[in-house]
Amino acid sequence: MIRRAAVLIAAAGLWLAPLPAAAHRGHGALSVVEINAKTGAVTVSHRIPAHDAEPALAVIAPDAQASLDDPEAIAVLKAYMLRQFCVAVDGKIVELTLTDLTLGADEVRFEYVGKIAPADATAMVGIKAAMFSDIYGDEVNQVNVRRFGVTRTLIFTGVEAVVGQYLDPIDPPKP
Repeated sequence: MIRRAAVLIAAAGLWLAPLPAAAHRGHGALSVVEINAKTGAVTVSHRIPAHDAEPALAVIAPDAQASLDDPEAIAVLKAYMLRQFCVAVDGKIVELTLTDLTLGADEVRFEYVGKIAPADATAMVGIKAAMFSDIYGDEVNQVNVRRFGVTRTLIFTGVEAVVGQYLDPIDPPKP
């Protein structure tokens, strides 16, 4: 009886073994926004899975090759990212400048910098994170916003990702 159960369990294990390889990977991105209260520097980084970015190029850059190796497609992707993601502090859009782009085998990383007045670091922060939500209906973008050593997380999902989310003004920590 025990031997028969062991054989059945082993057979089930062999039958189910290919499932993780065949599983669908979800669509999502991780972004981090850091606001330096002393300098007013705003840094933004995005980590996008290459398995999301590359197929999306067919929609984002239809006249280019849908490949992370195509400079024309990458130029369109850079412009797309700036349209689909924005940061506002105290109701003013923070102008972001791309400082680094890393095209890896597993992920694409974007690094941006911007500047606000240091006094505005305590003001309301607005974020729009709609990257790839117009392409993948199940897109989930997580944005971690750090200021004064505190991190708050915002989640943007599906077609609702185009709607901005806001973090209330905060009191600076007492020294």
